[in-house]
Amino acid sequence: MNTNQLSERLSMVASFVPKDTVLADIGSDHAYLPCYLMNKGKIRKAIAGEVVTGPFEAATRNVALNGFADHIEVRLANGLQAIEDADNVETVTIEGMGGTLITSILEAGKDRLSHVQRIIVQPNLHAIAIREWAVANGFCIVDEEILLEDNKIYEVLVLERGTANYSKTDLLVGPVLRHKQSDVFRAKWERDMLEWQRVIKALEHAEQTEEIKRKKANIQENMDIVRKVLAHEEK
Repeated sequence: MNTNQLSERLSMVASFVPKDTVLADIGSDHAYLPCYLMNKGKIRKAIAGEVVTGPFEAATRNVALNGFADHIEVRLANGLQAIEDADNVETVTIEGMGGTLITSILEAGKDRLSHVQRIIVQPNLHAIAIREWAVANGFCIVDEEILLEDNKIYEVLVLERGTANYSKTDLLVGPVLRHKQSDVFRAKWERDMLEWQRVIKALEHAEQTEEIKRKKANIQENMDIVRKVLAHEEK
């Protein structure tokens, strides 16, 4: 992967970035995504935020090597603290982290989102946390994709300002993904069902405390939801 050729998951994220937007890529690593988008003439300018010194330095080098120092500013900052009000950032991208971590970044820095109209995230797992955050913070899910790359399954969620009332099913499997029902979507949930069955079997051998009982009930509820979705019974 480089600034001219992204991985499949980053390419998917890039496909949802609006043309001529001002971008903030949080956890930008080598700044591959903003450099790629600038190479394609898709964005006006970008902030590449990174909290770790090594990736920050790598991003700075990549931006300079591509001749984009006047258009992409690399900042060493924690999460959305990389964004200043004067930047007028319209689109935020966050990739390659767990859904819980992405949610904590959005929550901790939501005061930095005043100009932001679109958030594109690629959680490695636990996307439900992001959907729940969106509902609670005036964002709705306008699109979702799921893909398989190097034997790993990734989801991409696109949030825009608005209100929505999602069911438990929507929050768990995705209001858009559940209707697309791609082969990768089905493979993900069939795999997760097998893992849940393994966990329930292990919990059966534990002391049946109230906490264990609640955990089993929650897993069983999720299994029932997914089973209905895969059988096209949950509309």
